[in-house]
Amino acid sequence: MNWLQGKTGWALLAAAALAFPLFAQNNYLISVATQAFIMAIAALGLNLITGYTGQFNLAHGAFMAVGAYTVGILTVDHQVPFWIAFMAAGLVTAVLGFFIGLLSLRLKGHYFSIFTLCVSYIMFLLIEKWESLTHGPVGIMGIPAPTGIGPLQFGTPLSQYYLVLAFLVLGLWIMARIVRSLLGRSFMAVRNSDDLAEALGIDLMRTKTLSFVLSVVYAGFAGALYAGQVRFLGPDLASEAVTFDLVMFVLVGGIGTLLGPLLGTFLVTWLTQSLQFLQDYRMVVFGPVLIALIIFLPDGIVGTWLKRRAQRADAAKAAQAARTGAAAQEAQTHA
Repeated sequence: MNWLQGKTGWALLAAAALAFPLFAQNNYLISVATQAFIMAIAALGLNLITGYTGQFNLAHGAFMAVGAYTVGILTVDHQVPFWIAFMAAGLVTAVLGFFIGLLSLRLKGHYFSIFTLCVSYIMFLLIEKWESLTHGPVGIMGIPAPTGIGPLQFGTPLSQYYLVLAFLVLGLWIMARIVRSLLGRSFMAVRNSDDLAEALGIDLMRTKTLSFVLSVVYAGFAGALYAGQVRFLGPDLASEAVTFDLVMFVLVGGIGTLLGPLLGTFLVTWLTQSLQFLQDYRMVVFGPVLIALIIFLPDGIVGTWLKRRAQRADAAKAAQAARTGAAAQEAQTHA
């Protein structure tokens, strides 16, 4: 995996994504890949609050549903142009995330996770029962595809594939800038220790809330893209199963890494498509796999590889230092 490091590795991954439609056998595979990109955007957001800030949010899928329903309601019921509704999805999830973050982030550890799980269920009930706004169990149908921008049109599976890919690349670039900045270091300091972060002068509540808002904005935009791609929404999008999928993507790939959520999303999506004949037993299959992964690869695929690479580098440095010391001692003895 050394080739994945640096700009060269990311460029090769981008080239592979650009070339994928040339080798895809049909539009179905292109649509599956498009949905995988959308879920990867949402997983990047979950990784920010959970992997980099250490707050295990179990309402992330519900925020994705909020973004999707914002687009669906505005475009279908109020004939708002898609891209205005798309920006509104990010704004709505940011505002909602801010107020929920102010309440939930006063709690720590599993108390925070339980609170967000309750928030997720409340959002699901609101979407299912508030028929005058969300159309209830019937869902929202006839959501328009993203409108064209100049000569670019997004009415076909191929054009939507490249549109979502562009958003994924943009989301990755922004996330990389965040986690490598001073702000990202603050997030990681909070993850490592609240007391240490406070000792360094970091405002815990402000930092956690900012991380929470940024993470749910990713989910909101992912939901908005999902609405424009699938064109139909139902309450199941806000169920805990979606959050479970996102958690699985992050854990499989590697929590607290940039590449991990992408690798986890693509790998699990590929396995799901390969094992469609076991769809009725999906949780029975993936549940034990996830448990085994947590036991044997708690840092995920990318995280485990990075840790082992760091250990080998430290061992090499220690060996080099020992050889240098031995050579110096031998020279001193001869002198």
